[in-house]
Amino acid sequence: MWTIYLKELLELARDRKTFFFTVFVPVFAMPLIFAGFGYLSSNMFKNASQAEMTYSIFGKEHAPQLAARFTREKGFREVALAGPGDIKSAIGADRIKFALVIPAGLDGNLAAHRQGVIQLHYNSASTVDLTRRRVLSVIGGQNRELREQALSALKLSKTQLSFALDPITLEDHSTADKREQMGTVVGGMLPYILLMVCLMSAMYPAIDTGAGEKERGTLETLLLAPVPRGAIVLAKFLVLFTVGLTSSLLMILSMGGLLFFFGPLLGGDMVQMLRAIGLLDLAMVALMLVPTAAIFAAILLSISVYAKSYKEAAGLISPLIIVTVLPTLAAMLPGVELNWRWAMVPLTNVSLAMKELVKGTMDYRMFSVILLSTTLTAGALLALCRWWFNREQVLFRN
Repeated sequence: MWTIYLKELLELARDRKTFFFTVFVPVFAMPLIFAGFGYLSSNMFKNASQAEMTYSIFGKEHAPQLAARFTREKGFREVALAGPGDIKSAIGADRIKFALVIPAGLDGNLAAHRQGVIQLHYNSASTVDLTRRRVLSVIGGQNRELREQALSALKLSKTQLSFALDPITLEDHSTADKREQMGTVVGGMLPYILLMVCLMSAMYPAIDTGAGEKERGTLETLLLAPVPRGAIVLAKFLVLFTVGLTSSLLMILSMGGLLFFFGPLLGGDMVQMLRAIGLLDLAMVALMLVPTAAIFAAILLSISVYAKSYKEAAGLISPLIIVTVLPTLAAMLPGVELNWRWAMVPLTNVSLAMKELVKGTMDYRMFSVILLSTTLTAGALLALCRWWFNREQVLFRN
């Protein structure tokens, strides 16, 4: 068995594609991609929030104070249009970002302490609606000023004025520390990244060791060797297990080093959270990858052995990515928290446990349950793979 295992590893080590997907991608490419994307998206969001926003106002004479406020506001520039009929075409041509249409009688309504309505025209087909948010911030300032003017006529004291504006206010006292707050975001993405790396790094070797040997005609020669088929299955399984686990562990080391050296660029809170994560938590994250890598190795080997050709194996394995993504993303849904029920669900339990470890809120009593359930799942899949490999109609499909 170990001879076959070393032979398979040696063949994979000589293949440049295997080196690329197993070492280069998890260690260098993916950490740099995620770090670059995070830095770029942060800068783009900041620039978009401060960028100059062009606009038009119709009916300024009905609300001169509001029009003057937009003129004074930094980051806004008025563009003249012929009339309200040109608003849609101007927004479509990107001449303006939004337009305000102030109806006649608005100043009279406000003077009579009646609510007024202003029309906002803008393109709302955007994932992050910065236009409406920035317009509301300006109008919110005007609303506060109007409320104070209206209430000042009642001769209220400062305390009474505060009560009239906001009878009840909330004073936030969060029980979550910085690590827990930031760990919710980071811990939600970490399992997705690690599990995808563990799966994708073993995909190419799996196709090669099963369907690839069928195409090359070397599988029959291997079956004629005086080695039990169970040993052959276990050797091929260990190769895929080694590749998947090694890639995910290298990914942890690489991302840890990247965040350690470049974490200050992301802010002091990120550095504080990284320092709070102990070696025990990192060791537990790595330990949960062991049965997870075994699950992926058993499934990939079963599919590859079943396939008649390299092309068919690639087509059958591709949907496995979706099957892996769904339970991983389920861990990020609201209301899905680590409990005894979710601790029994494969992949979702690992994702939830990783998130709790990063947050520092892990219930360590559940760790053994998660590890046991995932190990039993991996063992059952390996037994199925061995039974699958012993079937002649599977090995020699026409």
